Amino acid sequence: MKNQMSRFLLASTFAFTLVMTGCGSQTSTPAPGQNAAPAAATTNNATAEKVLTIANGSDMLSFDIHDHSSASTEAIHVNIFNYLLKHDAEGKFVPDLAESWENVNPTTWRFKLRQGVKFQNGDPFTAADVKFTLERVAKDEKLSEHSNYDEIQEVKVVDEHTVDVITKNADPILLNRLSRSGSSMLPSKYIAEKGWEEFLKNPVGTGPYKFQEWKRDDRLVLVKNDAYFGDKPKWDKVIFRVIQEDSTRVAELMTGGIDVALNIPPSDEERIESNEGTSVITGPSQRVMTMEVRVTPGRVTADPRVREAIDLAIDEKAIIDNLYAGKGTPTQTRVTPGNFGAHIGLYNKYNYDPERAKQLLAEAGYANGVDVTFTAPSGRYLKDKETAELVTAMLTEVGFRVKLELMEWSAFNERLSARKMDELFMVAYGNSMFDAALALDRVTIARTKDRTDYTNPEVEALYKAASQNMNPTERLKQFEKIQEIVAKELPQIYLLQMDSTYGVNDRIAYKPRVDEMLYVDEITLK
Repeated sequence: MKNQMSRFLLASTFAFTLVMTGCGSQTSTPAPGQNAAPAAATTNNATAEKVLTIANGSDMLSFDIHDHSSASTEAIHVNIFNYLLKHDAEGKFVPDLAESWENVNPTTWRFKLRQGVKFQNGDPFTAADVKFTLERVAKDEKLSEHSNYDEIQEVKVVDEHTVDVITKNADPILLNRLSRSGSSMLPSKYIAEKGWEEFLKNPVGTGPYKFQEWKRDDRLVLVKNDAYFGDKPKWDKVIFRVIQEDSTRVAELMTGGIDVALNIPPSDEERIESNEGTSVITGPSQRVMTMEVRVTPGRVTADPRVREAIDLAIDEKAIIDNLYAGKGTPTQTRVTPGNFGAHIGLYNKYNYDPERAKQLLAEAGYANGVDVTFTAPSGRYLKDKETAELVTAMLTEVGFRVKLELMEWSAFNERLSARKMDELFMVAYGNSMFDAALALDRVTIARTKDRTDYTNPEVEALYKAASQNMNPTERLKQFEKIQEIVAKELPQIYLLQMDSTYGVNDRIAYKPRVDEMLYVDEITLK
C-alpha cells in the first residue's frame, strides 16, 4: 500500500505544483529576505488614517444574520453588530449589550440591557429590538439558523431596558445561543421603516464599525463608528478583501498589500517566514473537515457496508502529514476538546484498512467497483481542493469510481442550502456554541432531511433529552452515546480537526481565536 500511497500523493503534488507555477507567472513576489513593501496598516504620523486590510479566499455570504451558517461571514459581522453577551478570547461569557442576566426559573432568563446605546443610524437600542431579533429567528422555519433558536417561545418586554427570554423547555445552553451567530441585535425601527431589502443593502448595527461598501467577490469596507458605546475603535477603516488564489494572497502579504492573510498553505509558510517583515501564526480551531454521506434509500451509500468502506479507505494521518504539514488531528467525532460533551475516546483516532474496504464493497455487491459523486468547495478552506483530490484518489484505490465536483464556495453553499447534494459532500464545520448540541444537531432528522436523510430514533431521543437536561453529568453521557452511534453508522465521516494558519505583517500584533472570529480591535499595530 505504501507504493500506492506514494503514487497518488505524487500525482496530487504534481497537480498542485502546476497550479502554483501558473499563478507564479502572474504575480511578482519578493525573494526570501527581501523587504516587504509598506504594510496597509502603516501610518506615517499620528494623524494619518489607520487602515487594516484582511484577506480571505472567499467572500462573506450575506448581511442576514439569521440566514447563514458561515463562520467566516460571522467573523466579519462581529464588528458591525453586537450580541447580548459574548465569549472573550478564553471562551468565558462577558457582557455586551446586556449588562447582566439571571435565570429566573427553568424556562425564563432575564436580561438587563445597557442603556444609552444607539444603532449606527441614531436609533436607540431597546428591548423592542431584542424581541424583534430573537422572535424572527425563533419563528421563521425558512431561516438557516432557525433550528438553533426554535427553543425560544417568546421574548417578553418587561420595560425599555429589560427582557425575559422564555423557552419552551428548560434550556441548558441558552446563554451559548445568545452569544453566537444568529443572535446579533437588529434595528427593528429601521427595518420597519426602510424594509428588509434596504437593510441588506445598507446594514445598521450597534458595533464599533459601520458599513461603507461591499463589492461582492472583491472587498467589503467598514469605517469606525465614532458613536460606539464601548472602547474607541482602533482603526479608521477596515477592508476585508477576497483573494481566492492562495499564491496571490501570499504575494499580497509579502509585498505589503494586506496585513493579515487567512488560510495560509503549509507550502508557503517558509516563504512568509523567510521574508523580512512577515510571519506565520498558527492557532487551534473548532473546525472539523467532514464528509457527509447520503443514506437515502436507492443511493449506493444507503448500504452501511459502503459507508464503512469509505471510512476505511481514507488515511486521515496521510492527509494531515502530506497536505497540512502535520497541523491537524484525526478525529472520529465533530465534538472536539474544548466543547462541552466532547468524547475523548473518539478524538485523535481514525480507521484505515483499505483491504477490508475492498472486501466490504464486494460483500455489498460491488466487487467490480461502484459510482459515487463527491462534491467539495474549492478555495473556501485551507487545502479543501487538495483534500478532496486526495480523498478521491484513496477511494479510487479501493474500487470507487468517483466523480469529483469542485465548486466555488458561493455556488457550493447555494447547492448545500438547497439540499441537492449527491452521495458525498465535504464541509468544514466549526462550533460557535462551544457545546455538543450544535455539532450533534446535524445528525437529527430536522437537519438531515433531504441532506443525508439519516434517521435514528435512539439518537433523536438522546438529543431531545440532552437539550433539556440541566444536569451536566447526565448531558455528557447522552452526548457521548450519540457520538458512538454516529461513529458506527457513519452518516458523517470526520477527516481532521484543522488548525488555523495566518500570515501577518510584523507590525501587526494578532493572536488568533479558537472560534475564528475576527474582532478587529483585538488586532493592533505594534
